[in-house]
Amino acid sequence: MLGNTTRTFLLRTANSQIKRDLHKPFVRIIEVGPRDGLQNEPVHVPADVKVEFINKLSETGLQNIEVTSFVSPKWIPQMGDNIEVFTKINKKPSVSYSVLVPNVKGLEAAVSVGAKEIAVFATPTEGFSRKNTNCSPEEGFNRIREIVDRMKSLGQNLKVRGYISCVVGCPYDGYVKPKLITSTCEFLLNLGCYEVSLGDTIGVGTKSTVEAMLKDLLKLTVADKLAIHCHDTYGQALVNICTALDHGVRVVDSSVSGLGGCPYAVGATGNVSTEDLVYMLHGLGAETGVDLKKLIDAGHFISEKLNKPTDSRVNKALYKKYF
Repeated sequence: MLGNTTRTFLLRTANSQIKRDLHKPFVRIIEVGPRDGLQNEPVHVPADVKVEFINKLSETGLQNIEVTSFVSPKWIPQMGDNIEVFTKINKKPSVSYSVLVPNVKGLEAAVSVGAKEIAVFATPTEGFSRKNTNCSPEEGFNRIREIVDRMKSLGQNLKVRGYISCVVGCPYDGYVKPKLITSTCEFLLNLGCYEVSLGDTIGVGTKSTVEAMLKDLLKLTVADKLAIHCHDTYGQALVNICTALDHGVRVVDSSVSGLGGCPYAVGATGNVSTEDLVYMLHGLGAETGVDLKKLIDAGHFISEKLNKPTDSRVNKALYKKYF
């Protein structure tokens, strides 16, 4: 299976618009560890540690780092230092530092500190939406409309990235039909999201379910508008990412050292490890622009601060070799 994936990947990317040269296809990685990763870790991480962590990630060659969430500390105390973190990190011109905004208040806070890119999230399933955002899916969509409308009224021209959660399975509603994800994606694209990230929030996806979702989505839009975001609960994340690559997706979300989880799904583990993802992509002959050694150093740093072993197999295998 992976042999066919590799061949298809290389063939399909030969003429891709997002490439660095005529020989190596380019895959863009969105590092979500500082936000999606740390907000789900039980250990509180001080702001100065987060700043050092993000600065280390900025030196790896990553082009996109999601650094924090402008959400109420009442709901997510781990992100209560969002303003301090965003204002203190060393921002490199070559890196986009995005922030998640769940509502208009979060948008206004993000604008006040000079954020250039925001992320909004849509939850299409009733059960997860009620647990995660305490509202129905439609009410959640209305909040996103309000965010975009407020952004325009402020005269801001921020880049907006959309997330869809539970794209193949919901911990409360079970299997999610592809058409539900396609309609949600259409909503986000029509609002002006430049890209939509497809999140297997609880990591239940398999090659067949991910493929079914993507095939339906590609009737609506082109693969260049899509990203894949896999959690690794059942060890299927890299396989599912290869499936997305097979269908032309060239943007992947990941979290260094596999940080994260899902507080509303018992047993769900973190995102696919960025180190493991980069190792695989380089093995496929793709270019990422990421220095794996520096990435491993950043993963080891935050794992030590959390006082937990890394969940990256590549980090475990190569840290002592490099350092």
